[in-house]
Amino acid sequence: MKNEQAEVALPLIRRGRDQNLARLLVMLGVVFALMAVLRPEQFVTPANFGSMMRQFPEYGIMAIGVSLTMITGGIDLGVVGTANLSAILAAKLMFAAVPRGAPPEQALPYLALAVLVALACGLACGAFAGLLISRFEIPAILATLGTQQLYTGIAIGITNGRPQSGLPLLYSKIGNTEFFGLFPLSFLVFLVVAVGIAFLLSSSRFGMYLYMLGTNSKAALYAGLGNTSILIRTYMLSGLLSSVAGLIMMARANSAKAEYGAPYTLQCVLIAVLGGIDPSGGFGKIVGVTLAIFILQFLSSGLNMFNNISNFYRDVIWGGVLILVLVFNRLLSQRAERRAARRGE
Repeated sequence: MKNEQAEVALPLIRRGRDQNLARLLVMLGVVFALMAVLRPEQFVTPANFGSMMRQFPEYGIMAIGVSLTMITGGIDLGVVGTANLSAILAAKLMFAAVPRGAPPEQALPYLALAVLVALACGLACGAFAGLLISRFEIPAILATLGTQQLYTGIAIGITNGRPQSGLPLLYSKIGNTEFFGLFPLSFLVFLVVAVGIAFLLSSSRFGMYLYMLGTNSKAALYAGLGNTSILIRTYMLSGLLSSVAGLIMMARANSAKAEYGAPYTLQCVLIAVLGGIDPSGGFGKIVGVTLAIFILQFLSSGLNMFNNISNFYRDVIWGGVLILVLVFNRLLSQRAERRAARRGE
């Protein structure tokens, strides 16, 4: 009965074309062309493209996790805390288990175990947040703000606020591998995550349930979908993606620290909203989120090439863009509602 009701509801959830994708493509082209014209000798270079492919996967993967939770009508503001805690636990295990100068065949099993510990930590952190939201009915924004502070506090307590540096060289070597001398491993991991999550949302029953839950949680409950289970699994998936991002950050910086990636929380929310994820839930596609990631990275890299623009203004720019996108999307929504009302008359 549950599956039949879900199948009937699916066309209603996915009806219509995401017109935001066309706007994102135009915006992507405009930002790229603008930066290419203003700084052609710096922006349009293989070195700059390689640098960008190494920079955005860590926050791009976290943004995909945040997007999943927003589709359900919630949000995950604890992604950075989860990423750093996962990386720190992995680093601690590496320091304890891998002797300095150990040969690769001796170090590799312990590195694999450290990665598994980090992924398990991400799942546990996500499950805890999902439990607070689904079982105790704490608003997602408050629950994940709390978990962000909790995980960051635990990470600081474990490390006394000091960076965990000097990781085994094999981990950094693997984490910074480049294929064909151009594509970093982190970029390929991002592509796999983006394609996998896009397929999950578009072609799986679980993805359909996420949209149904975000569209109308009460209707989903009456349809027997099991809202609690869906929410916990969604936040576990977000936590898992955060731990992957933490491992990428650790490889790129060759260290782990509780305060790494502090600005990423705002960027992840901005990317999700810019990419067409409805903050109220029930709508959005990973392809839009991916385009938003590229737009933000092009913009960020281009701004870095202007010496008269201070990095201290970066949060001002991101916050302003987020507000503008929210206002713009709200105006479009009101316009669509008025059109629908007129047709109803």
